[in-house]
Amino acid sequence: MPLLIYLFKFEGNLATFCLSNMNFTKLNIKTSFFITAILSAAILFSCSKEESSTIEDTDQLPAVYKKIYGATDIYKDGDFVVIKANNLPDHKSPYYKNTEWENDKWEEYNGSNASWRKNPNTISESSMTYRIPLNPTKAANSSATNLGSIGVAINGVAIYNQYAGPNNQALTDEINSFDQYSGHPQGQGDYHYHLEPAYLTANKGKDALMGFLLDGFPVYGPMENGSTISNADLDEFHGHSHATADYPDGIYHYHITDQDPYINGSGFYGTPGTVTK
Repeated sequence: MPLLIYLFKFEGNLATFCLSNMNFTKLNIKTSFFITAILSAAILFSCSKEESSTIEDTDQLPAVYKKIYGATDIYKDGDFVVIKANNLPDHKSPYYKNTEWENDKWEEYNGSNASWRKNPNTISESSMTYRIPLNPTKAANSSATNLGSIGVAINGVAIYNQYAGPNNQALTDEINSFDQYSGHPQGQGDYHYHLEPAYLTANKGKDALMGFLLDGFPVYGPMENGSTISNADLDEFHGHSHATADYPDGIYHYHITDQDPYINGSGFYGTPGTVTK
């Protein structure tokens, strides 16, 4: 009986089925059925592969989210962007003392605040999951920010509002416990920024993207077009609308300033998503 050789080649999405040394005159029905089944499966596999890669392409996130370099994972889920982070600052801090990262990350306070005092807390790892709107819009009714994380910085660290505690306690005393990069951990070890993240503005620029709040709108540094932003330049939510380097068609965005409320004003401009821990 002649030697029958089946050869499959996959090139891109094209499946090629080759037969050599075959005596077609002696090909029985069973063998013919087998060849047809194998070829059909090969073509189906090729088509399925093409369809899955098309779906993957349409699920790509806008490039701006790649700037969140501190995320442990980030992906699109329907109309939301999911950002996961471990909340560990990528800069040094006196609050890394007596932690597993002490050898690499601990540094004495070397800032300019003569009234600085370390709070009793230390930095710990916290698995945070932020779910924010992919296409944020102005809320019909604005909502107040809560205590705890109201957003995430590009290095994966939590952003807090302008209050030290319940009943809108001012940061007057608490601000003296902020390290040289303007952050500190709370009682459970969650490190966070209430105001300008000095490490980020020093390394990325004072006009750069600093992060996103839970309503999906971006937060930018304290400068814009070469000028320092003041509270008078912003609305009640601590932002305004126009084009930015990341959003050439324009978008509402928050700005950090050196005066209270620092990052966010009277609540969220848009409808907030969620943060879980």
